Amino acid sequence: PADIAVGATVSQALSALAAALPPGAEVLVPEEEFTSNLFPWAVSARLRTVPLERLADAVTPRTRVVAFSLVQSADGRPAPTADILTAARDHDALTVTDATQACGWLPVQATRFDILTCAAYKWLMAPRGATYTYLSPRARRHMRPIAANWYAGSDPGGSYYGPPLRLASDARAFDLSPAWFSQVGAAVTLELLGRIGVPAVHDHDTALAARFCAGLDLAPTGGAIATAPADAAALRRLAEAGVRTAVRAGRIRASFHLYTTEDDVDRAVAALTGHDPT
Repeated sequence: PADIAVGATVSQALSALAAALPPGAEVLVPEEEFTSNLFPWAVSARLRTVPLERLADAVTPRTRVVAFSLVQSADGRPAPTADILTAARDHDALTVTDATQACGWLPVQATRFDILTCAAYKWLMAPRGATYTYLSPRARRHMRPIAANWYAGSDPGGSYYGPPLRLASDARAFDLSPAWFSQVGAAVTLELLGRIGVPAVHDHDTALAARFCAGLDLAPTGGAIATAPADAAALRRLAEAGVRTAVRAGRIRASFHLYTTEDDVDRAVAALTGHDPT
């Protein structure tokens, strides 16, 4: 599609806008944001951070870009997206969202944002090295193709050698030459997810997360990610039970997807509570 660019990483995708911002431009970002959507702005702009829940209220006429994740990496919290979009629109700020922790289990409408980018190795289950980015025509007017290459040419096969610069007139001008093996793997997983349907994946994943929370007497998150207190004993029991989790921001982060079963959830709960599920 004319508004989609292919790349390798989120930070690379966002740098084409970050590098083109005027000196002193303010970019507003949640203070707990994953750094792929924070460091590019810190290099090229005047970064201002606030807690996620205050992001919409913090947008001012000086704000050029509001950048945030749809779902937070550390704990799975969803962003107050509608409020952020309204505040950004009221102040004519560009909206940039990292959907890496959302696309694949959460229904997402990319055209609500000026830029939406997603690394496919998480919930899209692809190999590392595949990233897809929606670039609205409005966003592209503010961007520079700083990684211009033959694959971004108006005719890639005719862009191997020599001047002049002849980039595509749409979002493909921001393409990177693909990591071919990553894209081969991504083609399979994207076809699978499309066949199953994101709504069905959403129902499966969130039901498992709710089962996990209920087993630990935690408030349900409504999402596909849940966290629990982390201590050495709990982490040891999880490892012994063959349960793989991550520790983020000092808590155990558990994520639930197509390959997760109710038995997996019960095994994780038993390991964390120290109770034998049998």
